[in-house]
Amino acid sequence: MSNPKSALGRGIGAILPDAKEILAQPAASTSGMSTIPIQQVETNPFQPRATFEKSALTELSESIKIHGVIQPITVRRLNAQSYQLISGERRWRASQLAGLTEIPAYVLETDDQGMMEMALIENIQREDLNAIEIAISYKRLIEECNLLMDDLAARVGKERSTVNNYVRLLKLPPEIQLSIRDKKISMGHARAIINVEHVDEQLFIFNQIIEKGLSVRQVEEWVRQAGKSAPKSVEKTNVPPVYQQLEGQLSGLLEAKVAIKVNAKGKGSISIPFASTAHLNKILEFFKK
Repeated sequence: MSNPKSALGRGIGAILPDAKEILAQPAASTSGMSTIPIQQVETNPFQPRATFEKSALTELSESIKIHGVIQPITVRRLNAQSYQLISGERRWRASQLAGLTEIPAYVLETDDQGMMEMALIENIQREDLNAIEIAISYKRLIEECNLLMDDLAARVGKERSTVNNYVRLLKLPPEIQLSIRDKKISMGHARAIINVEHVDEQLFIFNQIIEKGLSVRQVEEWVRQAGKSAPKSVEKTNVPPVYQQLEGQLSGLLEAKVAIKVNAKGKGSISIPFASTAHLNKILEFFKK
């Protein structure tokens, strides 16, 4: 059996000779590669990919005119005269633009459940997906295809922890998820932020990343230090509103998540985490003013 990890990014067609083992899909079987009429193929209702860039399709169609379809599409047989796409819609569309009447295809026998699973897995193998798109596909496979985390990890050739880290991203506030999708912050930033318990703190750190251009290492250290000095939830509820307001003001001035603890007698302490030596020096300079 070929190494499933070496096939990542090359699409389901690249690993079809070992598909039964890699995908562990008992509902699907293959009748091998065939050349089928292109007009007998219909689109996949489970296709996770919603848009196809026109210029990229045109470029691919020109390549197909010269070299043909190098990687076959994958379809399931509906009846003797029709097929439904599982993967390769971009190649199928480009082949139509190129004027082809037939297209090479792997023909599978599978049900709706198997088709959805294979379409989602094919989508995950694409190299241009952002972390949120991958996370959504993983979640759909877990929820809609009733896969356990370990089974999913085996199907996509990833460690269980890797799959879990992606799915956890969907617990972050929407504005942070959008920033991951738009590549304004990295997966490393997001993994550090998600270890922060409270949403307001997550957003505060996120805004500092955007405004100050903090590195992943700086954010990780910030979160680690904040975790050490964070007040207990019981103590936090006893902090009067005036101190909570002061926390917010100091946090903005010092660019750090300042925490104030105070007891019934009015005694307490102030905790100021810092993300790096440079950040610490900046805090010290503020107090010298």
